[in-house]
Amino acid sequence: ASDPSLAIRGLCLDPKDYEASQSISGGAYTGGTKIVKVCGITNSDDALVACRAGANLIGVIFAQKSKRKVSIDQAKEIVNAVRKFGERSDRVNVSGAIPSGSPVSTLVGNSRALESGSLRPLVLGVFQNHPLEIVKDTVEKCGLDMVQLHGSEGMEAANCKNFGVPAIRVVDIELGSDGDQKSSSDIASTILKKVTSDPIAILLDTSIKGDKHGGGGTGKTFDWTIAESIQNMGLPVIIAGGLTPDNIGDAVGNMRPWGVDVAGGVEASPGVKDHEKVRKFVGGAKKAAAEASKGF
Repeated sequence: ASDPSLAIRGLCLDPKDYEASQSISGGAYTGGTKIVKVCGITNSDDALVACRAGANLIGVIFAQKSKRKVSIDQAKEIVNAVRKFGERSDRVNVSGAIPSGSPVSTLVGNSRALESGSLRPLVLGVFQNHPLEIVKDTVEKCGLDMVQLHGSEGMEAANCKNFGVPAIRVVDIELGSDGDQKSSSDIASTILKKVTSDPIAILLDTSIKGDKHGGGGTGKTFDWTIAESIQNMGLPVIIAGGLTPDNIGDAVGNMRPWGVDVAGGVEASPGVKDHEKVRKFVGGAKKAAAEASKGF
């Protein structure tokens, strides 16, 4: 590996993480970054740039508060463009693992299914506190491959039976008003206790304490050691919040998250992507992932 100490740390867990991992999934996640998501896409041109760059997931946002909110017609246009790029005419069926053992063990299987299913890019709809029937109706109207729940719906709401497609469940990492937060080990432990086998994957994103809207779009990073601790306990996660072409190499190379997610970090203006930034972000993530995997 480029940094032997990081490789050793990934294989030789801290005592507390080791004990937790043995009771949860049997070992740390050390597979590196497999999923790159570009979110906040509002038009087909931006979607195709992300696809050509190598993105696995193309995110379209339906959350009411978002500056990047799309209409049904916009989403349909993006879905059609992504399907044409991937030479397919229907949604991709990503089947998660059959629940068995602990929730984390099932989520590990789910992550592998998503890796395989997103070799050709998928379109994912982002929702926040929408009624589940509205989410399902939007999935059908737009032809979405997946959904992402970014509100207070709960883990169980992310079961694919609710929508007919898999769902990513967002877990907010709350920053204090001064940018501080609780200890990473406490946060990681709390998250691991709350996960269920319902989502296809878990995404960690930054939220600001006191923000009545909640959920993402902050442009701020959280303490990445939280994600590192969770992965040391066996659960692969996607990280979001404040990622840019400038810091993606450090994020992927040093922390080796299973997935990364960007929206504002590659924009020219809200809802309009800077195509060069998209290419640099996705390319930087892929390059850093390949370098970080050496020695594993």
